[in-house]
Amino acid sequence: MLLIRRLCVLPSTSSLLKYHSLVSEGSAGVSNKTGATPLPYDQLPGDWKKGWQGLYHFWRKDGFHNIHHLMVENYQRFGPIYRETLGTYDSVYIQHPEDAASLFQVEGIHPERLRVQPWFEYRDYRNKKYGVLLKSGEEWRCQRLILNREVLSVAGMNRFLPLLDSVGQDFVRRVYTQVEKSNRGKWTADLTNELFRFALESVSYVLYGQRLGLLQDYINPESQKFIDSVSVMFHTTSPMLYIPPRLLRLINSSVWTDHVKAWDAIFNHADRCIQGIYSSLKQRSNSTYSGVLSSLLLQDQMPLEDIKASITELMAGGVDTTSMTLQWAMYELARAPVVQEKLRAEVLAARASSGSDLTALLKMIPLVKAAIKETLRLHPVAITLQRYTQRDTILRNYMIPRGTLVQVGLYAMGRNPDVFPSPQRFSPERWLGGELTHFRSLGFGFGPRQCIGRRIAEMEMQLFLVHILENFKIEVNRMAEVGTTFNLILFPSKPILLTLRPISPDRPEHLS
Repeated sequence: MLLIRRLCVLPSTSSLLKYHSLVSEGSAGVSNKTGATPLPYDQLPGDWKKGWQGLYHFWRKDGFHNIHHLMVENYQRFGPIYRETLGTYDSVYIQHPEDAASLFQVEGIHPERLRVQPWFEYRDYRNKKYGVLLKSGEEWRCQRLILNREVLSVAGMNRFLPLLDSVGQDFVRRVYTQVEKSNRGKWTADLTNELFRFALESVSYVLYGQRLGLLQDYINPESQKFIDSVSVMFHTTSPMLYIPPRLLRLINSSVWTDHVKAWDAIFNHADRCIQGIYSSLKQRSNSTYSGVLSSLLLQDQMPLEDIKASITELMAGGVDTTSMTLQWAMYELARAPVVQEKLRAEVLAARASSGSDLTALLKMIPLVKAAIKETLRLHPVAITLQRYTQRDTILRNYMIPRGTLVQVGLYAMGRNPDVFPSPQRFSPERWLGGELTHFRSLGFGFGPRQCIGRRIAEMEMQLFLVHILENFKIEVNRMAEVGTTFNLILFPSKPILLTLRPISPDRPEHLS
């Protein structure tokens, strides 16, 4: 605790307080701009009175995998705000940007999002530390400020760029190799596992300063076990969001035991990586950046076990999220060849102007960045963004008590024609001006509790699309519609077969 108290006087704390002062200016917590008397919480529309019976109906509708579609139906039934009780969660749902803005104005300096109870249960069961993803209160804030400087600052971003760029180039080399092996002048495949390997290689390089060799034909069995375990972890988390994991633990349910085995494998893999870095740290040159973990160890501002917990969470959470978004981005670009050509022209022009300056390159590709935003609008990794209210507040003229779980329906917002005209159309240009975008792009969260790996993920995806677009045309059977299914994050409902066709018949010399 002495360490925590010392960290709380960091200069960046004042900027955080200033941020909350600015966003809360003019907000009196329970003030009502319309002047009307707010309606009580118990008058909120919705099926919240059904209790556990509601969870039964939810299960009958395959809600564990279909919850995002059920939310859209609920918004159509009840309007822009409704209340629902599902198992252990009693939530208020909103979907309009102005309501999201009102929610975040009262989040306080210790914002809290949805507690993913099975993750807490596992750590308690195995006596493991919570990382910054799961921490709350003053301890969370102090450690988050340290990590922010490492992974969200401009200095941190500049250190990551060369690492991420080298992995992107290796992925392109792998694609050319697969094209040559096919003897068809193209490569057609379900890229789910390939992109997962790319994302794990990227995040591991940034976190540990070491490559895992996942873009080779042969994958270390331990790395493949990690990949499989992350998928199992997500899959088993979903049902335990609504059924108490402690109950499933008591009856030794396979959902719980599989969840434990998955997390065990994730932590074991991370431990091996961390131990390797820790043992070789003294042999490294101080002038060479060797990853987030080494930097945190050298700073000596966080306890080792807390560093390990947060690094493990970053590693586990930074793989499916980026790989799935890239798969959806390629799918949408393949279905919109005119948009794809616009992005390619932008990339080629930026490359010609920037040369080897990666920072300059990323400043010259606004349409590529907009395409990622548009992908996250249509296919958000998380279907909601959540906060527990820090004080009584008013949303849509309803009094929402302090401590209420409020969820912003990102999937529903992205498909709401009142928020996004022609919502089914993939149109990155909508983010470049002309249309309001305030509080409409929330795929990485907002404020002090936004995704801590945001900058890493953004740069990783931007550089990946740059490399792909300047080397390949992306194609797909445009008649093949692909839906979504929920397993904690949104996955395609069936495999997406993408085709990568080289723009030039010859592999570029620098990629040989």
